[in-house]
Amino acid sequence: MSIVNLSAYRFVSLDDLPALRERLLERCDLLALKGTILLAPEGINLFLAGPREAVDGFMDWLREDSRFAGLTPKESVSDEIPFGRMRVRLKKEIITMRMPAIRPENARAPSVTPQTLRRWLDSGRDDEGRDVVLLDTRNDYETDVGLFEQAIDYRLSSFTGFPGAIAADRERYAGKTVVSYCTGGIRCEKAVLHMQDIGMDHVYQLEGGILKYFEETDGAHWRGDCFVFDERGAVDPQLAPAPLDKKSDDA
Repeated sequence: MSIVNLSAYRFVSLDDLPALRERLLERCDLLALKGTILLAPEGINLFLAGPREAVDGFMDWLREDSRFAGLTPKESVSDEIPFGRMRVRLKKEIITMRMPAIRPENARAPSVTPQTLRRWLDSGRDDEGRDVVLLDTRNDYETDVGLFEQAIDYRLSSFTGFPGAIAADRERYAGKTVVSYCTGGIRCEKAVLHMQDIGMDHVYQLEGGILKYFEETDGAHWRGDCFVFDERGAVDPQLAPAPLDKKSDDA
């Protein structure tokens, strides 16, 4: 039986976290789903795996709550469930940046679709003729597994280092179009909002992140695989599992 691996996030104010945690855990257990759901006052970030019927049933149930009606998941398949258990965790942020002024719920970051980015990368320029620069917002152990050709990689040990790295390097991007990217979209959304806050122009996030780019394009301009936070280790541009034990030791 094929297993559906689903990831999704949404920035939305949540003020009933303990009760919501119990409801989510109960529903996932009922459907025998495994994975991790992160809840914070700023929103939800989820990674789930199970048979198609169970995954779809959970998403239909979750979207009955108007706060989650707009969730748009990324999907891939595997032969086995790549999680050992089901966890629902409460956190201060669903992606830790420690920049409380960044509130994605109030205004989404501007984005480009995977197809648009694919076209821009083919020509090296955006639709207005500006040079396109790709900015990887992930951690160093993730970029070691794979990244876009010629992407800027700050070798971050954690996302909290991003504001300092971009502040020290912002002149590099003057007059260019910057597209930030990450695995599923959550980090690059905060990154773009921060770049806007410090006065950078023509900055975008890749809508849906690397996983959506793999899903909707042929993976052109990507080199290697994409690190994922489950027992698959990574996925290739066809979204097939690519275990890290097949990589070099420093991957």
